Amino acid sequence: MALPQYKADFLKAAIDGGVLKFGQFELKSKRISPYFFNAGSFYRSDLLQSIAHAFAKTIIEAVDTTGLEFDIVFGPAYKGIPLATLTTYCLGALEPRFASKCYSFDRKEAKDHGEGGNIVASFPDGDDTKPMPSAIGELRKEYGLPIFSILTLDDIIDGMKSFASETDIKNIEEYRAKYKASD
Repeated sequence: MALPQYKADFLKAAIDGGVLKFGQFELKSKRISPYFFNAGSFYRSDLLQSIAHAFAKTIIEAVDTTGLEFDIVFGPAYKGIPLATLTTYCLGALEPRFASKCYSFDRKEAKDHGEGGNIVASFPDGDDTKPMPSAIGELRKEYGLPIFSILTLDDIIDGMKSFASETDIKNIEEYRAKYKASD
């Protein structure tokens, strides 16, 4: 099955921009991964536009297919702040029904002056004094938040079939089987 155009465009931009790389990479967990996605590499305008558009399209799709309701696009400090900001902008630009949505982000350290707290903007439970978890699993577990991926590992493998070597595809499929990776 072909990827929706926004996913295919995002995958191409991530690879062309050097954000998604294939090879052998040691992760913080000490696992060896056949791919590496560096969100910190979204520093150019074209790449920021690509990811913000893809995030916005993913949110719109989730709203339309699952009934997702949301008030805020949250961007964890620090890399997530510009992504949440631009995604919120893209949501409003793509569909006026999202024009009043907000973005929010946390701070690594609580601020004791000005607006204070750990969270900038609003937070659903009103508590801006606690740090937010940053791992997807922690967000699911602690807050019961649904997580929607722009690309799953299956999407990446499907997209790779048009350009990658059989060895790269085989390595990723073996990684997925070994670690039960899906997101």
